[in-house]
Amino acid sequence: MTEDDGLLSADDGEQPGDEWEELDVSDTEADRIARAQDREFLEFRKRIKNTEQFKVEASVFDDATLGALYKLVQDSYVDAFGGPISTGKEANIYTALAPDGEVAVKVYRINASDFKQMRAYLEGDPRFEGIGSDKKKVVVAWTKKEYANLERARKAGVRVPEPIAVERNVLVMEYLGDDDRRAKRLNEVHIENPETTYEVVREYMRRLYDAGLVHGDLSEFNIVVHEGELCLLDLGQAVTVHHPNSREFLERDCENVAGFFARQGVDVDADDLLAHVTEPEPDPSGNAE
Repeated sequence: MTEDDGLLSADDGEQPGDEWEELDVSDTEADRIARAQDREFLEFRKRIKNTEQFKVEASVFDDATLGALYKLVQDSYVDAFGGPISTGKEANIYTALAPDGEVAVKVYRINASDFKQMRAYLEGDPRFEGIGSDKKKVVVAWTKKEYANLERARKAGVRVPEPIAVERNVLVMEYLGDDDRRAKRLNEVHIENPETTYEVVREYMRRLYDAGLVHGDLSEFNIVVHEGELCLLDLGQAVTVHHPNSREFLERDCENVAGFFARQGVDVDADDLLAHVTEPEPDPSGNAE
């Protein structure tokens, strides 16, 4: 696969290992702003809560989340907010204007009532040791993990939204779409060449695995087409290859991807896809170890 196939080239040098920096979930400036609630912040909170496009719910925009948004505005990552792109149980995504154009702002719900689905991805990850069941710490760490996963995926040559900034439970990233609407998911478009499309997705999965990551929830619903390229979304739950459930997650990813492309007429088997993703990449020199 080359750049001509719509794939990014991996950075030169060593591939990322499986080591991770410790995720700091202590109080941030956003927390201090929310507690202090200075006059400017109170005006900002009032302005956001009066914005019809946000359709604000208390479970999404609590004071600390508004503090994080306020900090991102102060740091010039965001100039103005737009409408919602998508809503979910754990997070909502909104459009926003930034100095260099449009961005996406993903807001994880601190007060989400059910973290059972998250826990399957958190347990066994050393970055989450000691966090326990503290919802704030879990969500803050999860958000920072998604930022780190996006960075690692891009370094591995996988097309994902570029992460721009992270503050507490708010992630600012590249907006995939145009002036009219978000980028369409793979299940929403007519695929003219499903064989080539499958090869790109398969290569992305292999590059992620070589970089020490398993997506963990990959399907046609979080692969989008943007400016002629395939892009993977939702890497918040991605785990390292040493996670105790990584093999199970990868097998499920392979079943999902193979099942979708089989319905598009591609001769594909989940076991063959799994073998392709996990087999060591051939030595280009042809020398056996």
